[in-house]
Amino acid sequence: MVEACNRRDFLKLGAGLAAAALPAACGPAAAKVAAKKRDIHKAVMYGTIGFPGSVLEKLQALKAAGFEGVEPMSHMDQDEVLKALDATGLKAASVCCSTHWAKPLSDPSPQVRQQGLNGLKQALRDAGRYGATSVLLVPGKVTQEVSYNDCWKRSIAEIRKAIPVAEKVGVKIAIENVWNDFITKPKQAKDFLDEIDNPQVGWHFDIGNTIRYSPPQTWIPVLGKRILKLHIKEFSKARGFGVRFFEGDDNWPAIMQALDAVGYHGWGISEQPGNQSKSAAALKDLAARMDRVFAS
Repeated sequence: MVEACNRRDFLKLGAGLAAAALPAACGPAAAKVAAKKRDIHKAVMYGTIGFPGSVLEKLQALKAAGFEGVEPMSHMDQDEVLKALDATGLKAASVCCSTHWAKPLSDPSPQVRQQGLNGLKQALRDAGRYGATSVLLVPGKVTQEVSYNDCWKRSIAEIRKAIPVAEKVGVKIAIENVWNDFITKPKQAKDFLDEIDNPQVGWHFDIGNTIRYSPPQTWIPVLGKRILKLHIKEFSKARGFGVRFFEGDDNWPAIMQALDAVGYHGWGISEQPGNQSKSAAALKDLAARMDRVFAS
């Protein structure tokens, strides 16, 4: 027979649980249910940190605000980054390739594509040294000179050339969805990964970026276990990316439920604008808002 809940048990369960779920959650397992939290860890993309100072000073500010990790940019001074990571205890959540916009893998010029490939390989080596498990990569961009089909074929060809390096350093390549007029639907993302067909390549899902095209929660079931990392970002159709969490159009409860359904756990990396992390107080507010996101 199920134990009846007393008032203390009910309060521990919290108001977020539906009344219909209370009987099943009562009894010996109630405390475990109440204490359960999503296994998503807070980090910040290094390039968006507005707090002034050296690498060490920025990471110290992140640590003090309650963050667990950072996403370094590629091509930083490896020794400086490692010393800052060691000193603060922060983890490298990911590494963002810093060359993929200026030297896209889809460029018409073979020389530019080679430079972009070299940049990706360096990002993979950086991530391997920092202990990060993936590199964020924008695969290319559609322009007047580069058709969608060209972007598809060229970027896949170059990504395949980087896979041996990825395998050697034990780091995955994570494709990010961005505003590059390329891969604007979840099925296209799935098809892109299917064509590469290698476990070393997955997805870095940017939640805010999809809202321009379709709700983020409709992408998550399609990408499923291929989602390696998350960029946590708010977007307002009326005001753009300049809004804080819960001031835009992200449906966080629906997004988090979709992530629960595919069993996501790992890093949630803020890519909020730098003015939202320019001071210790701002960083603490950002961290608190991310906690609310993950609890939605």
